[in-house]
Amino acid sequence: MAINKAVKTILKALSEQELDVERDRRLAELKKLDPIRIFTEKLDVHIENDGYEIPVRFYFPDRNRMKEEKEEIITQYNGKILLFFHGGGWATESIETYERICGQLAQSTGQLVLSVEYRRAPEHRFPVPLMDAYAIAKALYEGRLIENIRPEDITLIGDSAGGNMAAALSLMARDRGEFMPRQQILIYPALWNDYTDNTPFESVRENGSDYLLTAPRIEAYLDLYQSKPEDRLSPYFAPLLEDDLKGLPRTLILTAEYDPLRDEGEEFGRRLEAAGNEVEAYRIPDAVHGFFSLGLKHIHVLESLEKINQFLEGGEPNEAGITESEEEA
Repeated sequence: MAINKAVKTILKALSEQELDVERDRRLAELKKLDPIRIFTEKLDVHIENDGYEIPVRFYFPDRNRMKEEKEEIITQYNGKILLFFHGGGWATESIETYERICGQLAQSTGQLVLSVEYRRAPEHRFPVPLMDAYAIAKALYEGRLIENIRPEDITLIGDSAGGNMAAALSLMARDRGEFMPRQQILIYPALWNDYTDNTPFESVRENGSDYLLTAPRIEAYLDLYQSKPEDRLSPYFAPLLEDDLKGLPRTLILTAEYDPLRDEGEEFGRRLEAAGNEVEAYRIPDAVHGFFSLGLKHIHVLESLEKINQFLEGGEPNEAGITESEEEA
């Protein structure tokens, strides 16, 4: 079912062109009032990166775990893990405001979820947030966070700016050779460096004004994230700039039909596949940017979790290379 006129009118009214970081942070903080938080089983730890202690929150798939058992579970855990990087334009959201999402992800997949509280822009600009993410991933892959974990049991996952960080982290890991992710899930990732009229992507022109996330807001987020204009030329800032995409993880990309970031995510999938990587990409019909933060019963969330679980279970893409969601659309 397509978005009707009434919903489009509401979306347009809510689509602000300008970014106010402090206001948006205050609005995001309202999510802390979510009563579901008290039912989420979690554990907080810290990992050092260049003198800074990065908070990491573990979310357990089993709600019945007793609190006193959790640290022992971490040292003995030998299951599968989702290393999660939250969205919010590198600036506005946090592990606190993503609590419902990560708790539901743990319960829906049956995997342990690790959510990273990387430092945020504009107080900490590129590459600081990315290096925080890299430090946590390195600690996890080297067995310093969980002793018995196997690299093949770890999947990177992030949405929006978090999807950018997961993709950039995989590039950096490959280039540095210190560890190598085997799988990544990119949910409507931000992968490009220009959302002005010069954009090469039609989805920015189609969806960049009336569907919550606007092109001017994305530009404002990039301005906050960059330390200097030259940063926008780095593939670690905008992964689609990378010419050599060989040797990257098995990848699932989820995009939203009415999202300005739609086309760049799908283009990244095509380029990854052309470079010889295993890729699955799905466009969620009628969805807008940010749909993953909606309640578990929302149709777009359910569809996304189904695709994520199929990917984690090793499901094969269909032979024609056309996504199931696109076929349904």
